Amino acid sequence: MSAPDKHRELRLTAEEFADGKADGLGDIEIVQGLVIPLSVQSPLHSRVVRRLAGLLEAARRPGGPCMVVDSDVAARFADSESPAEDRRLNIRYPDVWIRDCEPYEVNSVREHILLVVEVTSGSTIDVDINDKRIQYATAGIPIYLIIRLDQKEERIEEIEEYRLDWSGRRYLVHTVHRRVLLLDEPVEATIPFDALEQA
Repeated sequence: MSAPDKHRELRLTAEEFADGKADGLGDIEIVQGLVIPLSVQSPLHSRVVRRLAGLLEAARRPGGPCMVVDSDVAARFADSESPAEDRRLNIRYPDVWIRDCEPYEVNSVREHILLVVEVTSGSTIDVDINDKRIQYATAGIPIYLIIRLDQKEERIEEIEEYRLDWSGRRYLVHTVHRRVLLLDEPVEATIPFDALEQA
């Protein structure tokens, strides 16, 4: 990309995304068609995502409903209501999710997500607690966890657990976990914060 183009807005349509035009753009999300580069995450952020995904995977019940745990996988959310084709596409890469075992398909996976997790950072906290919370609730995802790191990104401050209010397609606070994440749905898990934080 030449220097004058470096700061130009890059937009993608659904068709361009499907054709692989996002390949090679690095870590991105697409919001209303606009390509948003993601910031480099802290070591703690990476560790928490990796460990949480592993612990949730281990918590699946043998013989229980089939569930898949993934991290940083694309999901298409409802298109924005814009007449311009390059202003509609919404693609997110949640930090962690649990979904049912229907075959993965980027355009419909949101309908199969049972729990979604975002780990905050200085550059993402506003999007995680506002934009994504609205987007995930509108998609009908039953449980949303926001893992809040402290300002120095050295420890977990708290984990906010939201449950979907089915009558209004919005999240209500279910629990704020302070030292241990206690989950009863879609898996049963007791996860001390230090199990996620330790180097």
